[in-house]
Amino acid sequence: MDSSTFPRLVGDVGGTNARFAWQATAGAALSDVATLPCADFATLQDAMQRYLERLGQGSPRWCAIGIANPVVGDQVRMTNHHWSFSIEAVRQMLGLERFLVINDFTALALSLPALSADEVRQVGAGQVVAGAPVGLLGPGTGLGVSGLLPARAAQRAIPINGEGGHVTLAATDTLEESVIRRLRERFGHASAERALSGPGLVNLYVALCEVHGVPAKSLEAADVSARAATGEDAQCVQAIDLFFSFLGNVAGNLALSLGARGGVYIGGGIVPRLGSAIDHSRFRERFESKGRFAGYLQAIPTLIVQARVSPALLGAARALDDL
Repeated sequence: MDSSTFPRLVGDVGGTNARFAWQATAGAALSDVATLPCADFATLQDAMQRYLERLGQGSPRWCAIGIANPVVGDQVRMTNHHWSFSIEAVRQMLGLERFLVINDFTALALSLPALSADEVRQVGAGQVVAGAPVGLLGPGTGLGVSGLLPARAAQRAIPINGEGGHVTLAATDTLEESVIRRLRERFGHASAERALSGPGLVNLYVALCEVHGVPAKSLEAADVSARAATGEDAQCVQAIDLFFSFLGNVAGNLALSLGARGGVYIGGGIVPRLGSAIDHSRFRERFESKGRFAGYLQAIPTLIVQARVSPALLGAARALDDL
């Protein structure tokens, strides 16, 4: 690392919260981690400036953020929030020598090799194959998808920068077909994100109410999961069941597409908050249920990312040296 590129600011920007951290010198641990609600700020640069004002450390020289959005060219317009900005304009406004903006799940993927054993939890069978491709997906405000591809010699693995959360959602039984039909009627395209996200939990609940002919209550995602946990609402219970079934199906598709024998990681905020529910769900069954390739998938481990601090911050820091 070039010491002249420090101090550095790193960020993890989602549709709900923006998290920032500081790296003072080369090799130093990330410090002063703070979470700012996106809704409290008109622009990304306002949130960044507020963090820097609170920190009182002066301006960083380099900065990298992972953001929940495609990054194509200079202009970024968030899918699940109203922020939009020019990368170069923000760089100049904050006086940065370098400002790197990458997809948030690209940043999360870069962090995976650095996670400790207590920051992941395996669900089901399988064993990681060293040096093999790795898959990553995670439901949060949206659905992020990425992965790591092996590189030659001493180079670090190469992260995938894509928008796999918007692939078309597929059904494996008649109930799922009925739910997807209602999502398609409502949104035009029934993407995986329409079911596998915070808003997606509510979408599943509403669709199930329509399927069963019962009135839907006005619920948020947290209400759906809470009512499912107590068993007080049959449609909420079924929404969580469907959520994990769809998640397993999409994760299995990703594993097949990448040949992800290095494991498929589940990030995002929703699955860890649901605790052990995934262990008792059809997630792993649906992950493996791919006909002739069931045996191939049975050997691939699925792992929940449960890091205490946003690992995408670590990934953003690594990106400044790797990308």
